[in-house]
Amino acid sequence: MHGILIVDKPQDFTSFDVVAKLRGICKTRKIGHGGTLDPMATGVLPVFIGNAAKAVDLQPNSDKCYDAVMLLGKRTDTGDTTGTVLDESAVPAEIDEAAVRAVLGQFIGEGMQVPPMYSAVKINGQPLYKAARKGQTVARKARPIVIHSLSLTERVSDVEYRLQIHCGKGTYVRVLIEDIGKALGVPATMSALRRTMASGYTLEQAHSFEEIQAAKDEGRLETLLLGIETVFAALDAVRVTPAQKQRLLNGAPVSRVNAEAGEYRIYCEGEFLGVGIMADGELRQKKLFCERE
Repeated sequence: MHGILIVDKPQDFTSFDVVAKLRGICKTRKIGHGGTLDPMATGVLPVFIGNAAKAVDLQPNSDKCYDAVMLLGKRTDTGDTTGTVLDESAVPAEIDEAAVRAVLGQFIGEGMQVPPMYSAVKINGQPLYKAARKGQTVARKARPIVIHSLSLTERVSDVEYRLQIHCGKGTYVRVLIEDIGKALGVPATMSALRRTMASGYTLEQAHSFEEIQAAKDEGRLETLLLGIETVFAALDAVRVTPAQKQRLLNGAPVSRVNAEAGEYRIYCEGEFLGVGIMADGELRQKKLFCERE
């Protein structure tokens, strides 16, 4: 069984919990996930099964989209409402929808962000969340991020606002919300988060655990899997002959491929082979996913 299974992650599950559960359902340990989601978050979690697991770190599209709710008037140690309140204050009446919209623009584009202590980022080989649970604070360097779009879609309550976010790899929505609060002059934290897109995969393609288990019970689990090539949908395709395919399988480059320099999806007689790099008139394999004959 090889392919991409898009899971609609339920609340209170870690991304590792999802992988562990699917290892039992799919009867394989060759499973990885593309993009960690906090336990309180729900939504799109691409899971890579079998040979597809080799593609986890090769995703050319790492953008994410989120539907998040920002709660004004509180700041917590975790950056969301599951944590301990560190700061609390009344929200002035003048902070309304117009005020929130007015500050959002300053966060769009490239910027820097310090990873939160409650995160899986490793420093000196240890995940930050483990140090945070011990009450420790570790020095972290700001990392570059990009926010492609950020908009207010709904005022949920007097102090809660729903935001739509399209961002690049490594962006922490919890930190973004805290920074928006700082711009407004009040503490802020995240009260809800749903990922609606990850690496080009959307909620419309996602399946609940109930749907996945039903498909397993009915013997049609593989029909839920997307092809490995969908990871690389943003890349152009090139085609090679069976003889060229064999050279690539042997680690040798091939010439006489009609393509300019760049990275490509490689096909042979309709079969997806993997990803290659065209340079100096030769196509070399970057990663192959096909079975060796």
